[in-house]
Amino acid sequence: MWKTKIDSSQNLEELEKIRVELFGKKGYFPAQFIKLKTIPNEEKRDFANNLNSEKSKLKAKVKNQILNNIDELQLKIKDRLKHNISPSILGLFDIVVEEFLEEKIIKIIIASGNEKPYYIKKRGMSEKGCFIRIGSSSEPMSAKMIEELFSRRVRVSLRNIASPRQDLTFEQLYIYYTAKGYKLNENFAKNLELLTDDGKYNYIAYLLADENGVSIKVAKYKGTDRVELIENNEYGYTSLIKATKAVLEKLDIENTTFAKITPKERIEKSLWDKVAIREAVINAIIHNDYTNEVPPKFEIFDDRLEITSAGGLPLGLSKEEFFSGVSNPRNREIMRIYKDLGMVEQLGSGIPRILRAYSKDSFIFMPNFIRMVFYKNNAINGSISGSIGSPISGSIDTQIYLTERQKDIIDLIRQNPKVSYRKMAQILDIADSAVKKHLNKLKEMGVIERVGGTRGYWRIID
Repeated sequence: MWKTKIDSSQNLEELEKIRVELFGKKGYFPAQFIKLKTIPNEEKRDFANNLNSEKSKLKAKVKNQILNNIDELQLKIKDRLKHNISPSILGLFDIVVEEFLEEKIIKIIIASGNEKPYYIKKRGMSEKGCFIRIGSSSEPMSAKMIEELFSRRVRVSLRNIASPRQDLTFEQLYIYYTAKGYKLNENFAKNLELLTDDGKYNYIAYLLADENGVSIKVAKYKGTDRVELIENNEYGYTSLIKATKAVLEKLDIENTTFAKITPKERIEKSLWDKVAIREAVINAIIHNDYTNEVPPKFEIFDDRLEITSAGGLPLGLSKEEFFSGVSNPRNREIMRIYKDLGMVEQLGSGIPRILRAYSKDSFIFMPNFIRMVFYKNNAINGSISGSIGSPISGSIDTQIYLTERQKDIIDLIRQNPKVSYRKMAQILDIADSAVKKHLNKLKEMGVIERVGGTRGYWRIID
């Protein structure tokens, strides 16, 4: 009977009800163990063995059924955290499924917030609602501790700062969410915490709107100092998400891949580690202190890339904790949205990924800024020549500068020499302007040429 009941359960609510009926204080098994007292002594052993065996099997069955509904369970946990803790902790936690000892487990990653003390809503900001972790146990906070934390609470947050404009539109945000399979309804501003307490658009909404006054610059200098500026690109006055993608695209173009063919293998090296640079860019943009209207900046020199974000280490976070991956998001609302859109993976994973490729010395901590300095890969300094295989054939006597995106474009041209730049943009899921920049770069390098104008075709130069 119980096996059939478990198998036929439709959702977690039904499974939870069955679990309580079986294993709760007044459930089937506790009642059976009480009944054990009335069983004749000669029958007790067999009765207990059968009961324990049945209990183990049904527990395993309930567990497997729960694992079959693991996506639903993740949503349920997220919903409970969202609705039962105040202030809001959206953007401060992550729920992932991992394997441990060949078993699936749900892992909840919690980041430190700036609005302590956090408390259970129904119990309020009291000793019954506020807890602190001590070792492996949770202890109630004292009234004095609650008062001290509340007095230090960060009140100047982007969520509480009204947008300088209230005529905001969010078409780009709609597009990004739709592309990820989400649908924003009429309550999206409230759900994404884009409103102040009095219902006005806040500064987070301003940053994510289709138009704003924030510009992120990518500057390029000749030499190793800031004397001779040779290129200054502005990616801004638009959604912060769109600006982020534009910065990543620009740095991808600059992150040249040098290729060399040896008798045994093809050797490819980039100027900078691709994963680390992506993490550094997104980290700088998400955790930047926008309260003083200072955006992050990106500077390219002959020997290095520098990424500078406003705001020093978040209050209460040490350098040791920073490097170990302890997460304390300065702008948890932005973090939450970037995570929704797949631009951030797990909380606290960014810095450890950077440290896989670069040392702690790459980080410079200042009272009001954090700067990351990434020097070019020494392994590719100097001249590299030789014949190159796919996607370019033939012998090339000069250095080869190919980003992954440029290789993708060459592959598309190889497949269809008449492919348009709009079709390339559609296939690669990047902006038309980005494709044009890559094509111009490839033409300048002598890798491709256009034959026959607008009705012509692309030719890969041997």
